[in-house]
Amino acid sequence: MKIGILGGGQLGRMLIQEALKYDDEFYTLDPNADCSCAHISHFTQGDFNQKDEVVNFGKDKDVVSIEIEHVSVEGLEVLEKQGVKVIPNSNIIKIIQQKILQKQFYEQNDIPSPAFQVILSKEEEIKIPFPFVQKLNTGGYDGKGVQVIKNESDLNKMWDEPSVLENLVDIDKELSIIIAKNESGEIKTFPVTEMIADPKLNLLDFNICPAQISEDVQNQIQIIAEKFMKAAKSEGLFAIELFLDREGKIWVNETAPRLHNSGHQSQEGNANSQFEQFYRVLKNLPLANTSDHGFSGMLNLVGEANYTGKVKYEGIEDVLKLPNTYVHLYGKGDTKPGRKMGHINVLADSREELLEQLVAIKSMVRVISEYDPK
Repeated sequence: MKIGILGGGQLGRMLIQEALKYDDEFYTLDPNADCSCAHISHFTQGDFNQKDEVVNFGKDKDVVSIEIEHVSVEGLEVLEKQGVKVIPNSNIIKIIQQKILQKQFYEQNDIPSPAFQVILSKEEEIKIPFPFVQKLNTGGYDGKGVQVIKNESDLNKMWDEPSVLENLVDIDKELSIIIAKNESGEIKTFPVTEMIADPKLNLLDFNICPAQISEDVQNQIQIIAEKFMKAAKSEGLFAIELFLDREGKIWVNETAPRLHNSGHQSQEGNANSQFEQFYRVLKNLPLANTSDHGFSGMLNLVGEANYTGKVKYEGIEDVLKLPNTYVHLYGKGDTKPGRKMGHINVLADSREELLEQLVAIKSMVRVISEYDPK
């Protein structure tokens, strides 16, 4: 089967790495000739935001999918009309890639998400109370395009673009659930994971599984997952990012219609990974067992501040001496501050041991460049 992926980043790379044990041809489209997938797939350099380039890329494929949601929906719509299978379908990608449509989708389908106001420019009257979150309608990812407006003096830093303004949740925990659905209608979920963010970069720092949550919270999440999949009307793999507030209520932050950073620990921590599951979705195969092996976690390897250029991983050899620790690098030749370069998965017998190991490893490893700015 010819499988086309829009985007050639690390998510596509890990999907292809997992799927190489099967017999398929993988094709990727990305503007960067040195992207993570360039040397492990049939690679086309091009712009996945351009309708014609998406159509030309996908027209001879058996199935076309994405590893980034910021792609040409118009191109995907043309492919669907031409009979090419697109997973997830163009309609749900269109809804999710625009924060305004995404918030309206939650509201229309009784999916709990923080109260919001839509603005087209910052000149509009702000009707939502302080503090609130501004999310740009399009283009945001990995914490970019999101900012907190705490009070009136912060109003001057608001972006003058179409945005969602959203009530700030008093967060107890950030959680994520990954759900897969194949064409046959089979649905499976991964255990809920707990995310611990880096406050400076607004990027995921640690990801731990299973999350430490009550049965009531688990039930709230299950209901949300069921409502989302019913409303989405699409096969695919979806990551729903969630907030647990200090009153014990779950809110949907946002959804990704693709593989997700919060599922990386599933590579060694679960019976099957999110990458295996997504491959099965694309092929309409029976979905894989998602049960966990105990406690697992993930640490992102992110480019250090002040270092730009050819990447150098400091401390990796020390990490490789540790038991139940697994290094995954993304094939990116150059680092820059805040850039995701890889991750490390860890298995443990308890939550306490897991967190202890993750903290220790974080202090052991640095992603720097061969040129030392000091």
